[in-house]
Amino acid sequence: MPSEALRREMLPEGPEGLSEPLKALWHEAAGDWEEAHRIVQDMPGRDAAWIHAYLHRKEGDVGNADYWYARAGRSRPAQTLEEEWAALVATLRG
Repeated sequence: MPSEALRREMLPEGPEGLSEPLKALWHEAAGDWEEAHRIVQDMPGRDAAWIHAYLHRKEGDVGNADYWYARAGRSRPAQTLEEEWAALVATLRG
């Protein structure tokens, strides 16, 4: 989970007004993995698959994470979870 400071820096507005993918990352950073997973589990697209992969990597389910990384067209990154979270937010922010 990213630090509270990083979450406030990158997603200062809170979940209101965020896209669904960013809302999922906000909830994960706030410690609500279940809500983050609920948001992305049926969401289509590569960005959602990447978030889904990140969430399963975070919970330690590497096999499931690798499945979702493949769906996202990515490989499991060597970076830390916090670095990956920040990369996800930056990518989704455009």
